[in-house]
Amino acid sequence: MRVFIDLMWFFKQEKKPYIIGISILAFVAVLQLVPPKVVGYIVDEIKDNKLTPALLTKWVIVLIVVAALMYVLRYYWRIMIFGSSYKLARVLRNRLFHHFTNMSPSFYQKNRVGDLMAHATNDLQAIQGTAGSGVLTLVDSIMTGGSVIIAMAATISWKLTLIALIPMPIMAILTSLYGSILHKRFHKAQEAFSSLNDKTQESINGIKVIKTFGQEKEDIMSFVKQSDDVVKKNIAVSKIDALFDPTISIIIALSFFLSIIFGSRLVIHNELTIGQLISFTTYIGLLTWPMLAFGSIFNIMERGRASNDRVKKLLAEQVEIKDNLDAMNEAPTGSISYKIDAFRYPNEEKEILQNIYFSINQGETLGIVGKTGSGKTTLLKLLIREFEGYEGKITFGDYSIQDYKMDRLREALGYVPQDHFLFSATVGENIAFTNPFIEKEKIEEAAKLAHIHHDIVQFTDGYDTVVGEKGVSLSGGQKQRISIARALIMDPEVLILDDSLSAVDAKTEESILKALKEERTGKTTIITAHRLSAIKHANLILVLEDGKILERGNHEQLMEQGGWYKEMYERQQLEELVEHGGK
Repeated sequence: MRVFIDLMWFFKQEKKPYIIGISILAFVAVLQLVPPKVVGYIVDEIKDNKLTPALLTKWVIVLIVVAALMYVLRYYWRIMIFGSSYKLARVLRNRLFHHFTNMSPSFYQKNRVGDLMAHATNDLQAIQGTAGSGVLTLVDSIMTGGSVIIAMAATISWKLTLIALIPMPIMAILTSLYGSILHKRFHKAQEAFSSLNDKTQESINGIKVIKTFGQEKEDIMSFVKQSDDVVKKNIAVSKIDALFDPTISIIIALSFFLSIIFGSRLVIHNELTIGQLISFTTYIGLLTWPMLAFGSIFNIMERGRASNDRVKKLLAEQVEIKDNLDAMNEAPTGSISYKIDAFRYPNEEKEILQNIYFSINQGETLGIVGKTGSGKTTLLKLLIREFEGYEGKITFGDYSIQDYKMDRLREALGYVPQDHFLFSATVGENIAFTNPFIEKEKIEEAAKLAHIHHDIVQFTDGYDTVVGEKGVSLSGGQKQRISIARALIMDPEVLILDDSLSAVDAKTEESILKALKEERTGKTTIITAHRLSAIKHANLILVLEDGKILERGNHEQLMEQGGWYKEMYERQQLEELVEHGGK
């Protein structure tokens, strides 16, 4: 019953349809008592040779009216109860999606995508079933079972009713035991399904890698193994689930047996009529559904409880990065200053950044270079507030970045990440992602700045070409340039290119950077790169090594210092010279 208590907030919210549905259910439960009683009267009339055509017609009309009423009312209680359960699934699905969009990257490091998808599908279906079928079976078993038992005791024989109910405590004990075992096994089955879901999603996303390395057979074997585990755990659930119906059927059979044995004795001693005994055994038949429903409710509740616990645990995870209560609702502008003593990722001991101190003025370009793993991307993620918890301060304009509302801060930042993500939509829709209603001319302007317009017009449908999931139909360079165009649509105060030109050739890179410099006068640009030609023009260049600033200055100053930057620049120049045949 705990799952119903957990969902009480929703039952209160939807109390009107639930009250109407339950009231109709109660009325149907009373109507069900009429046919057995009518059958008993007719049998006694036949036995006493008193049944006339007129009397038979009257009882037939009563049965038809009752049947018609039950048909209509059963339709409406389904609309009320099951309709409300769909609303619960919608509310929880919206809560989960909203929760997912608010969570920081560390949340997605702990939780696999396939697992999160299983929460939003399988688990929500189980919870929805509790609010629909669960409420129905609980109420119907109580209402129907209760009304039948009352009718048996009050209108036929309380003695025979007590005898017929003797096996019921056995059923209560056994179904309770089955329920507790079912909860544990269903929890494991849901976890196995989550793992399979994650495996499927991961394999589909990595299909190119799998095929390239010829690992199709191994991947299929791994999938089959996990799929077999899901089947095994669900069969374990079914083995317990399968015990409910036979157990209840045996209990009902015992009740029938006791009713016929002791009921016959009461008929012999003239304490019951044959018609009453037939009505009584018919009522016992009506108890079959409530008893089966009583067993089924354990199944539904335990499934719902296991899934609800999983979803509650997920929703209970706190958003790590929040707006301050007094955060400013205005977009930042001005210079950017880093004063970071140290930063480490959550649950990590190693410091990723140390002693990072620098400033860039509005309208300037900052270049950040260094070996892989030197901390370049981490530096940018702190600015867009993907991570916090560092010792120090980052200011944008005259205020700390924590002083701005997150939405307003990110409005000022056009971020093009290393791992370019394109939606399964048209090229134009991907570029206009931040402003779906922007004019087509603006989309084309951004594409021209990113030097992707010429490629797009060569596509089959131009800007209306669907790129496929994650831009599967595009080259790496095309995806990079579309991502840059998407950021430029925002006309951001700060454009951040995180190694976003690595897949284009040097000539295209130079053209893009030249266009950005001309069009973004007075606005700040931050570029991380492995190819030093991308940041040669920057006002300030930082060379990072192991999370520390190894060198700083502009291109000329760094060349004069004769350190890592000069060595790498000359090497890259030499490599480029060799690539062009010494020309």
